[in-house]
Amino acid sequence: MLLEHIKIDQLVIHQQVEILEALIGFETNNKYEIKNSLGQRVYFAVEENDCCTRNCLGNLRPFVIKILDNSGREVINFERPFRCVSCCFPCCLQELEIQSPPGVPIGYVTQNWHPFLPKFTVLNEHRQEVLKITGPCIVCRCCSDIDFEIKSLNEETTVGKITKQWTGVIKEMFTDADNFSIQFPLDLDVKMKAVMLGACFLIDFMFFERSGDSNTERGGVWQ
Repeated sequence: MLLEHIKIDQLVIHQQVEILEALIGFETNNKYEIKNSLGQRVYFAVEENDCCTRNCLGNLRPFVIKILDNSGREVINFERPFRCVSCCFPCCLQELEIQSPPGVPIGYVTQNWHPFLPKFTVLNEHRQEVLKITGPCIVCRCCSDIDFEIKSLNEETTVGKITKQWTGVIKEMFTDADNFSIQFPLDLDVKMKAVMLGACFLIDFMFFERSGDSNTERGGVWQ
């Protein structure tokens, strides 16, 4: 069953530091530990991609991320198709499909066009809108956390947040191994909790993954 730890209102995601990537900038498949609020590992996430796609397309790359439970069983898949990162054309807006069990869609995260803010809509398996996600105008901040607020459909109520955690000057400068936390209502539908986890990975790739042709740029201003 997906997200067996259903009675949770917070997840913490720690991306593992890859030595080869840190030393020479060679992009490797991302790996993450997913923990509960007590620091106990509940899932492990691994990206599946080929060397050429990772290093030529950088943060633009399509990906499949598999979520494994502590017994190594695959319980969730995240699939992102290739699209250019641009808010000028609707065909370039990002989308992520969440599957559980793998092959069975349970929800989607779609990027919304906005001139200043990173905005997303969370949808269920029938593509019905459930929640909204709104980020800050300036996504890159030094020495502070960055919050993406999870909101009701009318965007009047904040029900949670996805936070990119500041990990210190050394780690931020020399690696793209990021830490995130996700807070959501305890009684949120378990499928939507899985979709929120997917939204966190999409945000990581869009705004905090180093591009393939630059090892110095992180984050940036939403354009």
